[in-house]
Amino acid sequence: MKKIILSAIAIMAFAFTNAQSTRFGVKGGLNISNIVGGDVNNNSSLVGFHIGGLAEIHVVEKFYIQPELLFSTQGAKFDGPASDVKLNYLNIPVLAKYYIVDKKFNVEAGPQLGILLSAKANGNDFKDYTRSTDLGFNLGAGYSFTENLSVGLRYTIGLSPITDKNIDNSSDYYDSAKNSNLQLSLAYIF
Repeated sequence: MKKIILSAIAIMAFAFTNAQSTRFGVKGGLNISNIVGGDVNNNSSLVGFHIGGLAEIHVVEKFYIQPELLFSTQGAKFDGPASDVKLNYLNIPVLAKYYIVDKKFNVEAGPQLGILLSAKANGNDFKDYTRSTDLGFNLGAGYSFTENLSVGLRYTIGLSPITDKNIDNSSDYYDSAKNSNLQLSLAYIF
């Protein structure tokens, strides 16, 4: 399944790079992440970071597609024995981006695939008990200071469970622990 998804993303990326107007850039910033849902309690947000690259593909007038490739540190702080849960992902969001005001203010939304790179609780590896992929949906907004420099705020809503436990029915799936992440980014587009 992971190979099919990655192949589809690679094909889309190559197709988009042949679009009429594509610009590439780098971005990074602050993550404020948490784990929500299921029987998760006594937890608080964990501060982390994200860094990576992006492509801004002009489709029509004020509408763009923006695929990204980001290394992202996520997780949560818990009271008790598992005080820090740290999840590192390679996130691949594909966003529809619309400029509302003359290439200054924009809104964005789109799906995200996360590939789990590591999972640790208090320094102990628990990757074998987590899912190797994470699905999410992004909602955000941004502001361009210049043609090249912009800032953005984005919230990622987790759609798939973090743990790899057997899920017997749809209510268990929807009520399982999921990622929640707020990102503040600075981007430079060449």
